[in-house]
Amino acid sequence: MNTRFPNVDPRASLPSLEEETLKFWKEENIFAQSLEIREGAPEFVVYDGPPTANGNPGVHHVQARAYKDLFPRYKTMRGFKVRRKAGWDCHGLPVEIEVEKRLGFSGKPAIEKYGIEPFCKECRSSVMTYEGAWRKLTERIAYWTDLDNCYMTMSNNYVESVWWSLKELWKKGLLYLGYKVVPYCARCGTPLSSAEAGSAYKDVEDPSLYVRFPLSEPEKLGLPAESALLVWTTTPWTLPGNVAACVHPDLEYVAAKLEDGRVLILARTLLRQALNLASEAPEPEILASFKGSDLVGTKYNAPYKWYDFGEKVGHRVVSGSFVTSEDGSGIVHIAPAFGADDLDVGRKNDLPIIHPVKTDGHFRDDAHFVAGLWFKDADPKIIEDLKERKLLFRIKKYAHSYPHCWRCGTPLLYYATDSWYINNTSLQKRLIEKNQEIDWHPAHIKNGRYGDWLNNLVDWAISRTRYWGTPLPIWTCEECGERETIGSYAELAERAEQDIDIHAADFDPHRPYVDRITFKCQKCGHTMRRVPDVIDCWYDSGSMPFAQLHYPFENKELFEKKLYPADLICEGLDQTRGWFNSLHQLGVMLFDKIAYKSVICHGLVLDGQGEKMSKSRGNVVNPWDVLNSQGADAIRWYLYTSAPPELSRRFSAELVAEASKHLSTWWNTWQFFLLNANVAEVDLSVPAAPESYTDLDKWILARLQQTIKAVSDYLDVYDLTKAAKNLENFVDVLSNWYVRLNRRRFWENDSAAYHTLYECLVTLAKLQAPFTPFLAEEVWRNLVPSVDPKAPKSVHLASWPEFDESKFDAQLLQDGNTAMQIISIGRSARVASKQKVRQPLSEVLIGVTTEADRRSVERFRDYVLDELNVKAIKFISAEQNFLDYIVKPNLPTVGPRYGKLLGAIRKELSGEKAKEIALQSLDGKEVKLDISGTEVVLTPADLLVEVKSPEGYAASVEGSFIAAVSTVITEELRLEGLARDLVRNIQELRKSSDFKINDRIDTWLEGAWDDLLKAVEAYRQTIMSDTLSLSLTTDEAAPADANSVETEFVKKGPKVRIFVRRHQ
Repeated sequence: MNTRFPNVDPRASLPSLEEETLKFWKEENIFAQSLEIREGAPEFVVYDGPPTANGNPGVHHVQARAYKDLFPRYKTMRGFKVRRKAGWDCHGLPVEIEVEKRLGFSGKPAIEKYGIEPFCKECRSSVMTYEGAWRKLTERIAYWTDLDNCYMTMSNNYVESVWWSLKELWKKGLLYLGYKVVPYCARCGTPLSSAEAGSAYKDVEDPSLYVRFPLSEPEKLGLPAESALLVWTTTPWTLPGNVAACVHPDLEYVAAKLEDGRVLILARTLLRQALNLASEAPEPEILASFKGSDLVGTKYNAPYKWYDFGEKVGHRVVSGSFVTSEDGSGIVHIAPAFGADDLDVGRKNDLPIIHPVKTDGHFRDDAHFVAGLWFKDADPKIIEDLKERKLLFRIKKYAHSYPHCWRCGTPLLYYATDSWYINNTSLQKRLIEKNQEIDWHPAHIKNGRYGDWLNNLVDWAISRTRYWGTPLPIWTCEECGERETIGSYAELAERAEQDIDIHAADFDPHRPYVDRITFKCQKCGHTMRRVPDVIDCWYDSGSMPFAQLHYPFENKELFEKKLYPADLICEGLDQTRGWFNSLHQLGVMLFDKIAYKSVICHGLVLDGQGEKMSKSRGNVVNPWDVLNSQGADAIRWYLYTSAPPELSRRFSAELVAEASKHLSTWWNTWQFFLLNANVAEVDLSVPAAPESYTDLDKWILARLQQTIKAVSDYLDVYDLTKAAKNLENFVDVLSNWYVRLNRRRFWENDSAAYHTLYECLVTLAKLQAPFTPFLAEEVWRNLVPSVDPKAPKSVHLASWPEFDESKFDAQLLQDGNTAMQIISIGRSARVASKQKVRQPLSEVLIGVTTEADRRSVERFRDYVLDELNVKAIKFISAEQNFLDYIVKPNLPTVGPRYGKLLGAIRKELSGEKAKEIALQSLDGKEVKLDISGTEVVLTPADLLVEVKSPEGYAASVEGSFIAAVSTVITEELRLEGLARDLVRNIQELRKSSDFKINDRIDTWLEGAWDDLLKAVEAYRQTIMSDTLSLSLTTDEAAPADANSVETEFVKKGPKVRIFVRRHQ
């Protein structure tokens, strides 16, 4: 019984087929089935980082999800159970800012005026505004994850697990209240963590000021009146908060007398730079020299004395090792409220801390001429004032990167304030040790970007003075200051003075409801109230491994024994100090374990010109535009193959189309099989006789096994790009070598050929399934059920193909590869001959260097003859005298090394030793030249070798292989070429007439000239056989209903009309 397959419209678009596949998956619940069939199997654990659904998803989200979908599909087919649970990051500034925009106001005062309760209700309801858009895109790109039972960081269960973790840190002594300088967003009114501050630097230009701080008592240093410290700052707005000037204790400082009589004290090494002296200008007179430590205690007159220091003594010189001799003047101004080093120096020297800027970023009302100004807007006013008072010595522009709020884009302050911290630095050594257990992709992140971060770790500022977030579960006694941390809702209900039903549907642990819950202090009996802060939303997302399971209140064994740590996570490179960091830190601090075994960090998606996408530039690519025109598989394939994940990549519809040629080749090969198999007399349910398989069949099956192993090995180490490239290469070989060289066997119903191609296509569907799930499904559902009714209904329910050593013949593989390389070189020689492809040639001369290569060609002799369209093969040695060579230097590699000798090298390469040099290079050896006494060493990559074709031949060379085809055309060859051209023209007419592949036809020729008639008579049977013509008439008129085309076989030659009609 012949096997028949469902017909597929060869003109169907991939997007339309994908829509049909989506329906099939939904109707058959294939995703759920893929989990069910792996029940009880070993777990492969993946975590899905929670996005904030406060906007429509973009191309970069498609990129991340394409990577995150591939490996769960692969591992499922390898026999693992891979749970996939979607999640949403529901808290934090991103949500608050979105709500502020929608409500038409901005800032904390406006929020509090509106009301915390209605504001938080708006935040809660806004979280899922874009859920529908995310769901639609997620499903369309075939990202399989559980969207119906997703975790949400705002859910009561999730928040309770986060509270448990915070209490665990509290019990370990890792949670504390500190007064520190932190990155602070004045617009959002909250401190940020150092990780958040480090994620949004922008290049800015700030004024760099050199300011005179006149000494109060210059005579104590033996200096004249009006002597001054030369102090450097890039933040003029902080000068009203100045309380000291800092020097390095070990640097040399000098008192330099300028031409105008002023005396300035500054670091000796920075004298010329700070004073902006020209290179030829003499140095000023040095009145005195001091060690930095000698200047400590020296008093000066500060530019601004607006605030009372009380009992503390300020406006004096102190020392600090952080002062650099690389920039500025070697003396920096100290404002402890606005710098971590400043605050540290202030504490060590008992300096006052002055806050002229309020938490909203504006100067206090008592800040004289800058009162009420935004802190950055005060710079010009202060600079102008310093100029008028002759305190500004010098000003220049200073270009540098400055941190901005990662959500609202406002420049950050470094601001001294009370904040809650996690003392992660106490575990820094352990965090670094455990990081060594993580498999980072790319590997350099481990000890590079992330390793550097851990080496410079600072305590985690966890509290946020905001509204919509997980409330910090710490209560403080109003009377005695006693503090208590709550780790569960049961504990909350037990301690609360109010009646709380934690099981009620309306129970909400968020602000402002939790703020109303008070305790009785167990120490003094007075009232305890919750601190007003919420926590960093990065802590929320870092808690997802356990919080998504409501651990430890539920799923304790599941979490501890099966779902922690993750085997793999994957997000953008920017998450190194975001989600990747919070996962790692919480894993070590809570469980002394890594949170994930392997991590893939992917780069950015840029526009087609390599520019960062942004709305302001108008270059944002809507993923739906490409999805609707080219389909999800095409996008996914481009993302996998355009570059390794860690690199940024350009993205455009044109680039996706270019990459999707792989899908087109695969599609066309599948269609070729269908077209022929459905008319062939072959039963694919019955194995072909083993002896009927040709070497070419066995060769492509060996290539298939090689591909199975390579793709599996690369995916096992998360190298998806190399895995995809191997698939790309196999499809190219399958189509352009195996199918091309075997077309006649398919037309002749060769069972082994059909079984071989069928096995390749079905196995390829499995291998491609994780990468291009739609087309793989189409191929599987089309080819498999007809042959094996018991097979899984979906390729995504099938098992991954295993490497079969019995089908892997290494020698055969090498022989076939060598023969294919010879054919490629021979094709190049044919192109050089300028003969038509269908024009037979008398012979090809093949040059190989080893007997093994010769045997390889002999093994595939018939294919070489057929593909090169030659009658005979003759083997030659590369040394045979009739071949000459042209050797030139490869300028990109030779030029930079031997630029001045290039002319002499060219001359030597083109001289009498050209052939000897060429043969050495073709044999893979180095070439050494003596150029005017200088030894020049050239590798094969440094030389461009061309074969100079001998008379009557056209030659080509590649590596150590040579092919030269004869260009002498005999009368017999010329006629055979005409016959082959006639076959091509009839075949094209068959196709344009929409005949079926097995339709028998009648053919007529009108206007055939003598040579064509000779060719027809000489090759009549071949022409009729190849075109399925039952008759070929040259002396009768064709019937009126025949289809025809007029053509010329020779340029400007006689016109011939060909007629065909389906045989009646």
